[in-house]
Parts: sequence; structure tokens; C-alpha cells
Amino acid sequence: MSKPKKVALLTAGGLAPCLSSAVGGLIERYTEIDPTIEIIAYRGGYKGLLLGDSYNITPEIREKAPLLHRFGGSPIGNSRVKLTNVKDCVKRGLVAEGQDPQKIAADQLVKDGVDILHTIGGDDTNTAAADLAAFLAKNDYGLTVIGLPKTVDNDVFPIRQSLGAWTAAEQGARYFRNVVAETGANPRMLIVHEVMGRNCGWLTAATALEYRKLLDREEWVPQIGLAREAYDVAAVFVPEMEVNIADEAKRLRSLMDQHDAVNIFISEGAGVDAIVAEMQAKGQEIPRDAFGHIKLDAINPGKWFGEQFAEMLGAEKVLVQKSGYFARAAAANSDDLRLIKSCTDLAVECAFKRESGVIGHDEDNGNVLRAIEFPRIKGGKPFDIDTPWFVDVLKSIGQPKGKKVDVSH
Repeated sequence: MSKPKKVALLTAGGLAPCLSSAVGGLIERYTEIDPTIEIIAYRGGYKGLLLGDSYNITPEIREKAPLLHRFGGSPIGNSRVKLTNVKDCVKRGLVAEGQDPQKIAADQLVKDGVDILHTIGGDDTNTAAADLAAFLAKNDYGLTVIGLPKTVDNDVFPIRQSLGAWTAAEQGARYFRNVVAETGANPRMLIVHEVMGRNCGWLTAATALEYRKLLDREEWVPQIGLAREAYDVAAVFVPEMEVNIADEAKRLRSLMDQHDAVNIFISEGAGVDAIVAEMQAKGQEIPRDAFGHIKLDAINPGKWFGEQFAEMLGAEKVLVQKSGYFARAAAANSDDLRLIKSCTDLAVECAFKRESGVIGHDEDNGNVLRAIEFPRIKGGKPFDIDTPWFVDVLKSIGQPKGKKVDVSH
């Protein structure tokens, strides 16, 4: 094993309930093994790397690193910066016209004396890390890049479970447990719970599962209207599942007539194709981010679904609620803390071996926890709607499963 001299950390992309804990876990593990190894953390992700803006992890910070497990968010800050999107980097003032952001980043790492870079983020972050790792190798910089997979969508190939996703589902369920009381605020209430998930319905499905577990623990008083049926999930719509809106409207209208309320859980990516086609037909511009992704908050899928169903269900009021920011900013739960611990420990071990890759349970190799090669990492892994626990959820709420659809685009 070759001892690292100086290690750098960065978090990037959207938040997930693992970033703070992963930063704390890496600091703890390096300190346990050898406190003389220097550690810095770039402020604001790749933005901080390009600008040479970093925190020095002092002995005082190392001593307090366990506190980071109690917090959500990222103490060192995030940004959405793609090093290969030169135009965007120039526009933000991160590099000058004519400069190569990858070279600026690589040179900054050399200037800072870094020989190990840990990136903590989703598929975009790790794709950027893969590009940077390839650039470093091609140009003989002698640096090792090791990624940790963060995404509440749980949609990274070929990783079985992304850090923070379990917590996000649990927190989304807690969020809706309060929101659902709005069923009593108005007759014939339609509540649409929009959950994060661009191309993957795992989080929506898992949130519905966790929410129904909360309902299982309750006692009810139907004699005065406090009935589980009004609080329960009536439908779950995910991008991977074909939905016949007309047929579903008939089923949901019957539930509205019986219980005076209908609660729908949808992924933010469900129905996006239809919404985009509608916007394009009207000549409206489709807003996109630096990575080319459609800005889902701008096209508002929850509102669209609410409008589609409101008239067909005879809803008197429609309430659209989004749990994403509440759920993704939570501190990691016990399940995620165990997963984070195993991943950060292996990440440090790989640093000593100078082994690049993204740490995760490799679905293509017997679910072994290992450093997965960067070229094999990509986002958009679909949720398998034939997963037994999801089939059970749909069956128990009386919803037809529907056909699988391709969401690889």
C-alpha cells in the first residue's frame, strides 16, 4: 500500500441525505488510519476546484467530524458544474475564454499537492469525475479519483443502492403523513404528492411503501370520518409504467365518491414526454440545466397531473405538494449510515491501493462492494416495476400495474 500525502473531498449536484455523513466518514477514517495525511475540501464542488477555493481540515475539524453524521445537506457546499461544458464554465466566470476547465481543475489539484480526489455525487458528478480521471491519466498527472454514489433516485448503473435513497423515501413518507390531513380541509379533495425521480420511479414507489407502513401503525375512527381509506395512497405513477389516464380516472372517481378524497403519488419524471410535447406544440421553450436535463420544477409535472384528473374526478380542490427538498436535505437514517460507513471505509482502502472508481455494490458482479470502473457508471437506471414489494403495493391499493415503458432516453 502507498500512503496518500494529501486528500481532497468535494460534493456536487443536488443534495441527498448522505453528503454530510460521507464527508464526516472519510475524515474519520483517514484520521483513524493516519492523522498525518493532509485533507482539504473544495468549497462548492467543482466550482471550488476550478477557483482553488478550499477548506483545510484541521485537527479541530477532525475531532468534530462525527458531528457531521447528525446533519443533512453538505457542509462543504455543492454546485452543478460540468467540466466538459466549457461554455457554461466561461459564462459562470469559473474559467477564462479559451481555457480548458479540465486542465484548470487538474492543474489546481497539482498546485494543491493532492494525490487522491474523492467525489461524492450522482451520475452527473461521477461522469464528470470519470472525465477528469481519464484526463488525468491521459496527461500523466498521477492522481487517483474515487467516487461515492449519491442520488435519492437510486438510478445509477450498475450500483444496487445509492447513498441517501433509503432516507429520502422515509422522509418523503413523513412529509406526506402531515400533508394528507388536508383531505379534511375541503370536500372532494385531490392531493398530488410529487416525488423526485427524473427517469426512475424507485423513490416514488419506496416513498409510497414507507408511507403505507406509517398508516399500518395507526388506529382509526371511521365512525366520525377518520378512516384509513381517505388517508391511503390511491395511485402510484412512475415513469417506467404506462398509465391509461381515462381508465384510472374511472377507478379514482369511484374512490372519490366513496371517501371524499384521493391521494396520488407521482414521480416528477412521470408524464414528462406528454408535457414537453404540449409545450413544444405551443411554441414554448423547454428550460434545461448545464447538463442538458429538462428543468422539471419549471414544467411542473405535479400540476399537470392535477389538472388532468381534477375534472374527471369531480375534485372540488386540487393540492399539489412536493416532498423533494424536505426529503433530500435530511440527515442519513440508520440504514444509510451503515451503508455510508462501509462505502467510506472501502474508499479509503482504495485510496491506499491507488484504485480509481465509484464505490458501490456491483449488480453485474454478484453485488460485491467494490470500486466500480468509471466507464461503467451512468445514470437513468430504471425502476423494475415487477419488483415484488411494488407489485404488492399496487395490488393492495387496487391499481393495475400497467405495461413497462422504456425510459432510457
